[in-house]
Parts: sequence; structure tokens; C-alpha cells
Amino acid sequence: MAKKEGLALLADRFNTLRYEDGRVILLDRRIYPFRTEFVACASVEEVARAIEDMVVQGGPPLAYAAGLGLVLAAEEVRHLSAARQREHLRAAAERLLRTRPTADDLYQVVPEALRVGERALDRGDDAAQAILAYVNGEIERGNRVAEACGRHAANLVHDGDRILTHCIPGAALCWMLYVAVHEQGKSIELWPTETRPYLQGARLTAACGLETGIPVTIITDGMAAHAMAAGKVSVYVTAADRIAMDGHIANKVGTLQIAIAAHHFGVPFYVLGYDGPDPHTRTGADIVIEERNPEEVLTCRGAEGVVRTAVPGARAYYPAFDVTPPHLISAIVTDKGIYPPHLISTYYRHP
Repeated sequence: MAKKEGLALLADRFNTLRYEDGRVILLDRRIYPFRTEFVACASVEEVARAIEDMVVQGGPPLAYAAGLGLVLAAEEVRHLSAARQREHLRAAAERLLRTRPTADDLYQVVPEALRVGERALDRGDDAAQAILAYVNGEIERGNRVAEACGRHAANLVHDGDRILTHCIPGAALCWMLYVAVHEQGKSIELWPTETRPYLQGARLTAACGLETGIPVTIITDGMAAHAMAAGKVSVYVTAADRIAMDGHIANKVGTLQIAIAAHHFGVPFYVLGYDGPDPHTRTGADIVIEERNPEEVLTCRGAEGVVRTAVPGARAYYPAFDVTPPHLISAIVTDKGIYPPHLISTYYRHP
């Protein structure tokens, strides 16, 4: 995709991850945009740890990284028998699937990448090349999905809106902002929560807004309700790491409490749903919530790295996601259009 003036870097996933010369190259989102540095992973285990350690973040990007990790696995054993290659690929896929339990993209991309590799072995073809072609195709498809989703969402944004976000809504947000400002000529502002403890909102989302050329005002995670009460924000937008068929959504922890406040103050809440719900997740109760190392809550990751913020001896609790019910959501936006949450299951019946 040719770089468009005013379109944020994170809009194109090829800017942030790729397979190159036997390495998986990942933008280190823990320090971007203070520094634009890449982590080079030379093994499946290194890719898995990069995903677990938040080098790569967001449902689609971490799934693509895992898929490229499976390319590494195939490269490692390409000169062995087909049976040994298949055994190694399956073990690698199992490791990569254990990295993050909540976002559904991982559980779509990795199993299909494994099937692609095994079918290549059945034909006597190179499994690594087949998997790489599949994953790169998924990244291209994901970019198209993000753009379509963002374009639909831009139609929900009004001139003068101040848009509250939580965490990093990803490439679709980049496209929503770009289309609203540079194609539709709307004047808007972005109000990201800082999103503790990794500060995705203060860094990644804020960078997307500034790269688009719009004013950005960062608030702490606890200020959202007050900002609504004071009339500071007019619309609330997040992404979703998983969407259930009944309209529940899982997103970065804190999404639920802001949704409750938005419902109370009459602020519309739009979810950037990319390519729709997970057909294998029937209800919100079926969503597995990842619980991360509670030590992460006792620290904060800033421009200079990790800083201890809690008193020694204190304990912590860190569910990385929460689940928001459909009655708190105004609409779920996908690449196919805009859906009432209770009708999101019809996504699969639309062309």
C-alpha cells in the first residue's frame, strides 16, 4: 500500500511485521513511537515470547506474527522427512496457540497456516513457502478489512466530535480518522485514555491521531466518566479482541466500565469489529479472559522503560480483558457495514 499523507504508520501491518532472511521482524510496540525499533526473532520460541511479552500487540498483528513463526518452524526442518516436518509444525503451532487466549484471530490464522503447510507436504512442496504465502495473503486481506471497517466507521463520526478511545483500536481507527479528516473534511479530536500498564493509548493511539494531523488530548483511565459528564467527549470508540455471536465483545480491561459510563451519559459507543464475530464463540460467557502476570500492574511502562509504581509488598490482579454486553454497545462496525450488536451474527449472511 502506497503511503498516504496523513495516514498513520500502524494502518499498514506490513510496516510493523514481516518475514525476512530467516527472521520474523516485529516493531517493538512497547517503545513505539518514542523509538522505532524492531525485534528480530530467529526461532518459534522467540516469536512466542515476543507475543507474550507484548512486543507485538493487537488481535490481528499478534496472529500474523504467530503465523510467520510457523514459517520459521517449517524452515528449521525443511530437509527432514515429511513426517518429521509435520510433527515439528504441529508442536510449533501448539506453542504459538498458547501465547494469548483471548483474541480470536490467533486461533484462525495459526490452525489454517498449519493446514496449508501440511497440504504442501502432502504435495511434496515446500511448506515454509506455502505458509509464508498464506500469512502474507492474510496480512493483505487484514489491511483491506481494516480500511473497509474504518471507512464505514468514519460515517458515524460527526464534524466537531471529540472521540474517546481505550487502548489501541488499531488499523481501522487509523482509517476512520484519515477518512473523516482528509476525505470528508471533518474537524475532530482524539481523546485516548492512557491505558495502564503498557500505555497503549498514551503512545500508540495518540501517535495515530497526531500522525493523522488532529488534536490529541490524553486522559488517565479514571477520567473517562468525568470527561463525559463535563461534555468533553461526544463518542466512544474501541476495537474488540473477540466478538461473540450474541454481541458481547472482549477488549482491553477497562472497556466495560467506560461503556457503563457512556450508557449513563448517552454517549454512543461504537466497536470497530473488523471482520466480524467469531463463529465459534456463541456467547460472552464463552470468551476466555487472559490473566497476565500481576507484577505488570505494580509497574508502568513509559518512555524510558518499566518503572515500579507500587509500594513493596503490595499484591496485584491483572485480567487483561473484560467483556461488555451488547445492550451497552450502540453499533459494531465491520468491513461489511454497521450492525446493531444483537444482529452481529447476520454478518455471515451478508455478501
